[in-house]
Amino acid sequence: MDTKIKKQKKEPKTPKDGAVIPRSMTADIYDAQGKKTGTVELPENVFGVKWNDALMHQVVTTMQANARNIIAHTKSRGDVRGGGRKPWQQKGTGRARHGSIRSPIWKGGGVTHGPLKDKVYAREIPKKMRAKALFVALSRKFKDGEILFVNSFGLDVPETAAARKSLVMLSKVVGFERLANKRKNAALIAFSELSPSAQKSFRNIGSVECVSVRNLNPVSVLGSAYIVIENPEAAVAIIGSRAPKKEGSDAAKK
Repeated sequence: MDTKIKKQKKEPKTPKDGAVIPRSMTADIYDAQGKKTGTVELPENVFGVKWNDALMHQVVTTMQANARNIIAHTKSRGDVRGGGRKPWQQKGTGRARHGSIRSPIWKGGGVTHGPLKDKVYAREIPKKMRAKALFVALSRKFKDGEILFVNSFGLDVPETAAARKSLVMLSKVVGFERLANKRKNAALIAFSELSPSAQKSFRNIGSVECVSVRNLNPVSVLGSAYIVIENPEAAVAIIGSRAPKKEGSDAAKK
């Protein structure tokens, strides 16, 4: 007897952990007084990328290895001074046989398998992987509400008091209350064009760091509680220029 099997409808897939639900990619822009002045459109391929554990681990650990300053160094038995002659004869003394006083089992002898300053920890990161990791980090910060867009700080001359006042006023924005009172790694301020006056104004504030948007990287983005981006339109355009071009657009141009 033939029986018909009813096909069950497939349930819609739920987004995986870390996936960004599609939404309007817009963000508010504030001035140095903490007042909203407008909005900015954000590219989804930069601020809407889902989290990738394997990519982030590989890129972050590689960048940390490249920045590693090798200090630890030990000497092997061949590097330690002395030990040119045999301490005592091979037989007849009743003591254990030894060939050098610089053996690793002797006090003042060499070190076996110790760290060497000649070891190279540096590794290469492909350009596309580095850019994708930056987009993933920015997307996570944007999803968690930890990116603040500021039109301008208005620092024409170096003035630390004005820079500190701006941070205090911006801390009144909802979600950024710790911007002014966090003592360490409070914010990473990214400027579209980092001027000397802005850099000098913020360098005396130990809880923040100023960088150019072109120098943003996943380690610095994830290492700060908040990301403050100045001049959003220009900054977003600079960040978006690091995205790899699609093959279809290249073929169309040809």
